[in-house]
Amino acid sequence: MDSPDSEVRNAVARDIVFLEAVEINPVVVHGGGKAITRALEQAGLKSNFLQGQRVTDERTAQIADEVLSREINPEIVSTINSLGGKARGFAGPDIFECRKAVVTGLAGETLDLGYVGEVIRVNTAPLFECIDQGITPVISPTARGSDGHIYNCNADISAAHTAIALKARRLVFMSDVPGLLREPTNPASLISQLQVGEIENLKKTGVIDKGMIPKVDSAAAAIQSGVEKVSFVDGRVPHAVMLEIFTDQGVGTECVI
Repeated sequence: MDSPDSEVRNAVARDIVFLEAVEINPVVVHGGGKAITRALEQAGLKSNFLQGQRVTDERTAQIADEVLSREINPEIVSTINSLGGKARGFAGPDIFECRKAVVTGLAGETLDLGYVGEVIRVNTAPLFECIDQGITPVISPTARGSDGHIYNCNADISAAHTAIALKARRLVFMSDVPGLLREPTNPASLISQLQVGEIENLKKTGVIDKGMIPKVDSAAAAIQSGVEKVSFVDGRVPHAVMLEIFTDQGVGTECVI
């Protein structure tokens, strides 16, 4: 949940603390796109996006890792701990191994995003160690490539790979929209249930576009790999995560086979 609103962030953190208390064992993979954009602007660098992902040169990747791993990550950990929870932060390169992402455009062309990685391996040992101790791992979405370079990774894709590697039962994508909308400007057009078989057609018609593309593709991959339930929720809705986990109907979009 990449929100500048401290009340929203604190509310989400409280829900994480509650999940710890009832032994749900949450694992957090966070983003920080808005903060990265602000940091790049301060450095005189412009952000460009293709297929919902940031085009990243080596300097941009370094700034992204600094913001995600050394600013946002410790802040999330501190907030959870201050509310009575137990959290431990992990810089993405200590958890994720990646290869250079290969992204295909809508016309079938290959898009070069630069230092953007696709997670191929998750170091689960320290995550399971935290879970066994009742501690919530908090992970930034950067990774190290086989070439030794740091790559910026999409947080949603990283979260899906983490859920698959941990054999998680639930995966919840949190953002600042109600879920998947048939009409992007109309919250009443929420698609409450998304079937994997519908995804390609919804991409062609533009319903799934830009930043929703990696999110939805990741959801489908997680479902097909054994994660039981994948949902998109609006973090601004009070207790959205708990409503999605503990109620049948939920509050966002559920992805199903």
